Amino acid sequence: MPGILDRFRLGGKVAIVTGASRGIGRSIAVGLAEAGADVVAASRTLTDVQAVAEEIAQLGRRSLALKVDVSQQPDVEGLLQHTLEAFHRVDILVNNAGISPYYKSMHKMTKEEWDLIVSVNLTGVFLGCNIIGNEMIKQQQGKIINISSVGGEVALPRLSAYSACKGGIDQLTRTLAIEWARYHVLVNAVLPAFIETDMTTGLRVNDVLREEIISKTPLGRFGRPEEIIGAVVFLASPAADFITGTCLNVDGGWMAQ
Repeated sequence: MPGILDRFRLGGKVAIVTGASRGIGRSIAVGLAEAGADVVAASRTLTDVQAVAEEIAQLGRRSLALKVDVSQQPDVEGLLQHTLEAFHRVDILVNNAGISPYYKSMHKMTKEEWDLIVSVNLTGVFLGCNIIGNEMIKQQQGKIINISSVGGEVALPRLSAYSACKGGIDQLTRTLAIEWARYHVLVNAVLPAFIETDMTTGLRVNDVLREEIISKTPLGRFGRPEEIIGAVVFLASPAADFITGTCLNVDGGWMAQ
């Protein structure tokens, strides 16, 4: 029987990470490589994600950078095809790609703005699970980790579309965990609170909003992208082989209140 630390290692595994060019996604992609996985890093910005793939290669792991818009079915189908051509299988999928371009009340939001957020944040996760999950079913094994948010569990004013998507991700995670357990495909989610990324810059530079968020976070600060890595590596590893349908908070105590 392997030692406990060996059960957290990902040697020989192939991982796909969407939204891998920066922030949480970049940290996850590099973290999985540090744990031993070969990584396909996908993003809408090829130049940025190529830099991530180069960093992964410097760690001694195989890597592939792909330009992918997760809201487009042909792009996600191509993501799987290129992964199989390069690595012949996929063991881990991290659905991380997401956007939050608007911070406004629902009555001021247009349908076009709503559709844009849903297409990436929820439909993108569906496409990843549907297309890449089907390959895992054929393989009779796989780990899917959806990056959600505490916003899927608690109300976040002026983030209605974003929160609705994240709540949908949480329920999709639980449902697929039950549906796909028979195929040995495990589906979990990681729920960060507010993390220091480009997506939260507007909140952090606003003194009132920043202090409001910090005051509601028991640990008294924003999280850092690298603080999400541990949860993802754990759920992707053999150490979590009996865990499915779990939404794991990485939130500085936000959800404990």
